[in-house]
Amino acid sequence: MKSVFFQIAMVSFLVLFFTMCTDEQRTTNEHRITSSDSNAVAYDSSLAARLGADDYGMRRYVMAFLKAGPNRSQDPEEAAELQRAHLDNIARLAEDGSLIVAGPFLDDSEIRGIYIFAVETVDEARKLSETDPAIQAGSLELELHPWYGSAALMQLGEVHKRISKEAP
Repeated sequence: MKSVFFQIAMVSFLVLFFTMCTDEQRTTNEHRITSSDSNAVAYDSSLAARLGADDYGMRRYVMAFLKAGPNRSQDPEEAAELQRAHLDNIARLAEDGSLIVAGPFLDDSEIRGIYIFAVETVDEARKLSETDPAIQAGSLELELHPWYGSAALMQLGEVHKRISKEAP
């Protein structure tokens, strides 16, 4: 009797052990699938195509460093008018989708701000930059660099509109 009880207990233990191992293995595999294939599960090919993303979710841009130009001695009224025209140009370029990031640096260095253009070449960015009244007036100068970054930046304008109470 003792032997039968021991055998039943051992079989029960083994069944319970293998059941637990199987559950743990299944959970581990599910986690592995979720972890390793999470990009594949979440991948949206139509969004990637719309944003111009490559296989890594990246794309080409051109980054511009706006530097203080030689003609910065306008009187306060002229400077305010030039700044307004500069901001209006930024808004126009952002609206047409060619400028996706623009903003000033908050220190008083030579580099005053940045632009990130959603274009393929420096020449394309240069042509867009030449529409900026502050650049035309020599108040700002540009340094342009090709840049490789997340295609998700292309959605920044849409998100920004949703969180801005006022236009610049």
